[in-house]
Amino acid sequence: MKNNQDIFKNLDKNIGKKLSIGIAKSLWNPEITDKLYNGCIRTLIEYGVKKENIKTFEVGGSFELIYAGSYMQDQTINSTACLDAIILIGSIIKGETPHFEFISQSIINGAKDLNIKKDAPPIILSVSTDLNQEQALDRAGGKFGNKGSDGALTALHLISQQYKLFYSF
Repeated sequence: MKNNQDIFKNLDKNIGKKLSIGIAKSLWNPEITDKLYNGCIRTLIEYGVKKENIKTFEVGGSFELIYAGSYMQDQTINSTACLDAIILIGSIIKGETPHFEFISQSIINGAKDLNIKKDAPPIILSVSTDLNQEQALDRAGGKFGNKGSDGALTALHLISQQYKLFYSF
C-alpha cells in the first residue's frame, strides 16, 4: 500500500518558504491528536514552512473543526490573515453508539462544503476515523504512517499545483 510519503516524494523541499498554513486541532483523544499534530508540524517545517507561519486553532472536539476551518477561511477572505491551506486534525474512535457515524459524516460533509467556498484556502482533512484505539495509533505514527504528516504533504502538494498552474512560484 502506498502512502503519501511515496506519492509526494518529488515535492520540492523548499515549497513552504513563503507559505502560511492554518491548523485546526481537536483536543479530544489527545494521545492521537497530539501525534497527528506533531507529525503535521514536523513535515511542514521539513518542507520549509516557518514555525511562525503556522497558525493553530484548538477546539474541544472534532465536530468543532468545521467552525475553526470556516473561521480561518473567513479571516483569509477578509484579509485579516493570509493562509495558503488549512489542515483539520482530529481523531474519532467508534464507541457503542451511532455518535461515531454522525460526527464522522458531519465532518466529511463540512470539509466538503468549506472546500467549495469562493476565494478561500483549501481544507485538508486529517481526521482519523477508526474502529478502535489500536487503529488510531497505527495512523498516528504507527504502522500506517502519520495522517497528520500526510495532511501536511497533501496541503503542500495542492498548493504547488495551484502555483504551477496559475502563478510563478
